Formats: sequence, structure tokens, C-alpha cells
Amino acid sequence: MTRRGAAVIGVGFIGELHVDALRRAGVEVVGVLGSSPGRAREKARRMGVDRVYGDLAELLADPAVQVVHVTSPNHLHAEQSLAAIEAGRHVVCEKPLAMDAADGLRMLHAAGAAGVIHAVCFNIRFYPVLHEAAARVRAGAVGPPRLVSGHYLQDWLLRDTDWNWRLDPAQAGSLRAVADIGSHWLDLARFVTGLEVTEVLADLHTFVRHRRRPTGPVETFAAAHSPEHAGEREVVEMASDDAAGLLLRYGGDARGVLTVSQVSAGRKNTVNMEVDGTDASLAWSSEAAEQLWLGHRDRPNEQLWRDPALLGPDAGRVAHYPGGHAEGFAETFLGLFERVYADVAAGGPSAGPAYPTFADGLEGLFVEEAIRRSAAEGRWVSVERRKE
Repeated sequence: MTRRGAAVIGVGFIGELHVDALRRAGVEVVGVLGSSPGRAREKARRMGVDRVYGDLAELLADPAVQVVHVTSPNHLHAEQSLAAIEAGRHVVCEKPLAMDAADGLRMLHAAGAAGVIHAVCFNIRFYPVLHEAAARVRAGAVGPPRLVSGHYLQDWLLRDTDWNWRLDPAQAGSLRAVADIGSHWLDLARFVTGLEVTEVLADLHTFVRHRRRPTGPVETFAAAHSPEHAGEREVVEMASDDAAGLLLRYGGDARGVLTVSQVSAGRKNTVNMEVDGTDASLAWSSEAAEQLWLGHRDRPNEQLWRDPALLGPDAGRVAHYPGGHAEGFAETFLGLFERVYADVAAGGPSAGPAYPTFADGLEGLFVEEAIRRSAAEGRWVSVERRKE
């Protein structure tokens, strides 16, 4: 078996999740790289990681690093991933894949030319009952999908004192809530239904027009009473979306409706999706992540619980515990990484990867481009998929 060593770029909330999941998957975390060496050393001590790299060149010069995990702010994804690919490393990149589709295309072409494994972290797919949902739709259990609806809601940016780098378009891009969390829902709908968005009508909202930004860095989801939120502040005018309402047209007659918000009080991280087909429906919520609701017209509805003994083979392969022993958010990263590192162990990308690749990340960027144009022009916009 090929030796598996990983380095993680980024030591924030998501970077720490990557480190934890990698260890659980049996992968050696060789070192980490952060934007601030002092903060990175502090985080590395807490995570039990021995090495902190001074810069990306030092990381890529380390022969023990076979795979690079990119969890840095969005504007660095393309630059860091392309450097890793050029150095012959496999890459696991957080979403969104890049700031725009042009960079996403460069990343996909570069990874393909280099023959390296490439993955994007649409981890929500890896709740086992969502694999079950996808398998049932593919098998025709609900009939052709007609309507895909749902939401992704959070409240961590509700107040004008809430701040994070994602609020800065220079680091995160012009789309915020849509790119940050809406991208997960859009990928999930595509994964479960097998349908691709053809047109969008987007209404983007910036409810908190001005925010009081702390002069120092703030960790994602940092509590309002944390030291990071104390001290001096400056008023900043906001332009990116706090929330969005999206109408979606899929191939054929299928339609979609999505609400995205990071300013919904009490909703910490709520994902909900329902697929209504010609014969049956299915629905899932992250607040009841172990359950898949199955809706019927002429017989009682059903509630399927995550239990490897009850799930089909696709879902059973990503379930880690027996029924009744709850799995959660952390296990979605574990399930994704287990699939990626199976290819690493095999020495290269498989013909049909069991994980989302840069191609899936690029698909999201194409849809986001259409959302951006639709909101700016106030009309339905077709999704343009380019190969060059």
C-alpha cells in the first residue's frame, strides 16, 4: 500500500476538522500551514501536529507530503491547489473550488494533465441516508423527479457585530451565503437527483448593510463574547449576500426552489431537501440527519433510520456505526476522505471516483456564475458550461 501523508493548509474551524478526520481515516498528518505562524503553532500544539510550515514552498518541498488539503480562504484555493498539482501532489480542496469558473477550469485541466487525485469537499453528501436517497432515485423508486425544494439556514452572521473573512469579497468572492452554504445544497440536489441546473432566477439580499468589523482576525463561528470580538471596531459597508431566494430549472420538466440564509435566528446549521417525484417523495433534514422520510400517495409514509442492516450497499459503505449509534457532521468528512484515500492507496484516480471531484466543484461555479448574472440583470439566466 502506498504511504499516505497529508498536509493541511488552514488552521481554522474547517482545517481542524480535516486534521481530525484524516487521523480517523488512518492518514498521517505531517504538518500544517497557516496565515499567521504564531497562530498556526498554537493550533498545531492543540491538534498534536508536530510540524508548522513557514510557507507553501516549504510544505511542497517536504517529501512526506503526498496529499495537500486546502482549507484556506477562497481567494487562495486556485493558487495553492495549482502549486500543489505542479509539485505532483494530490489535492483535496474546500468549496467553493475557486473564485470563478475560469480558475476552476484551470484547476481541473491541470489536475487531469498531471494525473493526480483531485477532490472538493462537498461533505454533506456523505450522510449515509443521503447516499440511500441517491440510490433510490437512480433505481426509479420515486419516479422522475418533478420538484426539488429546501433550504440551508444559519444565524452566525445575524448581527452587525458578527464578522469573519467570508464577509470580505476580496477573500471570499462577490457571492457569500450562496457560495458558502448554498453551494452545498446545490451539489446535494445534483447528487441525489442526478439532474443539472439549466437556468436560474436569483434574488440576493444584503439585510445587514453595515457591519462593525473588529480590527483583528475572527475565527469562524466564534462566540460573540469571545476575546476575538472585543476591542476596536470599524464600520464597513456590505455588498455580498446575507440570504438568497433561488428558482431553478433542471433538465426536462423538473423545477427547484432554494432558500439560503446566514441571518436566520436560531438556525445554527440547518440543511433541508425534499425530492418530489411522479410516484413518491423523499426528504431529509440535517436536524434529523439519521432519518430519511419516504412519502407515498396510496399507502402509509415511511421513516428510514440510518442502520447498515437496512441500507442499500451504497449507503452501507459510508455508514460507520451500527444502527442507534448516531453519526454526525464529523463523519461526513471521514466518509469523504476514506474514499479519496482509497484512490491514494491505489496510486491514482479511479475511473469513476466515489467522491466529488474538481469537475463537481466546477459545476457549482458555473451555476454560481448564472446566479450572479441573474441577480444583477433581474431575469432568468442559462447556466453556461465551458470546456476551455
